[in-house]
Formats: sequence, C-alpha cells, structure tokens
Amino acid sequence: MKKLSESMKIVIKKSFLQRLGRQVDFIANDSVKRARKFSKEILEQINKIPDNPYINRKSIYFNEESIRDLIYKGYTVVYRICDDEIQVFGFVKYQELPIDGVNNTE
Repeated sequence: MKKLSESMKIVIKKSFLQRLGRQVDFIANDSVKRARKFSKEILEQINKIPDNPYINRKSIYFNEESIRDLIYKGYTVVYRICDDEIQVFGFVKYQELPIDGVNNTE
C-alpha cells in the first residue's frame, strides 16, 4: 500500500450530495431537527476519513481496493482513495447500488 499524503482533501461529488439530500428531506418530513443532526453527524464521519482512509472495509459495490465503504447508522458512504484526495461519491441505505446510473462516480 502506498503512503498517503498528509494533506489529503475531501471532495464531495454531486452523486453523493443528491442522495444525501433526498434522505435528509425524507427524515425532515418527520423531524427537521433529526434531519439536521443526521446530516451533521454523517459529514463529521466523512471528515475523519483522511486520518485513516483504509480503516473502512473494501467496498462491496466495486472491485477496487481504493474504493471503501464507511458504514454509519446503517447507511453506507462510498468513497475512493486517490493520491491526494478522498472522493466521496456514493450513499446507500436500501438501494441496490450506491449511486444513480451505471458506473457513475461523479
């Protein structure tokens, strides 16, 4: 495994934001306070990824060592480890695939 840069940045892709937004909207139908808390907590978990990006399991959705699944409260955040950044692109709870469309990691 190659050495990771100490200054890895997190890049949040549109595909992740769209799915997270739909889930937050769904939670907000019941409780806006819980929706805000959920969004805040999941983003806090994502911000911890650069500290140890390989700590999470290899993705079950992709056959690449650099793509990982962060599990949080039953949700899966899918991210790719690149040379100098973490690309967060997938979000799944009950869907079969972590992103909309086929092979779309944008």
